[in-house]
Amino acid sequence: QVQLVESGGDSVQAGGSLRLSCKASLDTFRSACMGWFRQAPGEEREGVAAISPTGLYTYYADSVKGRFTISRDNGNRILYLQMNDLRPEDGALFYCGAGPSRNYQCSLAPGDYEYWGQGTQVTVSE
Repeated sequence: QVQLVESGGDSVQAGGSLRLSCKASLDTFRSACMGWFRQAPGEEREGVAAISPTGLYTYYADSVKGRFTISRDNGNRILYLQMNDLRPEDGALFYCGAGPSRNYQCSLAPGDYEYWGQGTQVTVSE
């Protein structure tokens, strides 16, 4: 059974930083696209950042470019998201997702991901 377990969510003030982690039990972790997504109340889930299986390629939503960094540790099957200069609009439930790569490319589209964690809450106050 595939499990993705997120951690690291917290309440911070604007301008602060957080590091999210996602521990995966996925046997195919090394060949999977991994991504971070977020969903605020009443909104659709949106892709924040994604990373190719080897980590060579990364993808970011325009709203987080230059502030967030995605990385992965394939040996330990962990996905990370370093978030700096957090803004109130970044607050949401953050999920990690795993899905197949297509021609070694990944996407930020939630529909391209098959497995999901339960989420970790990020709250950013003024």
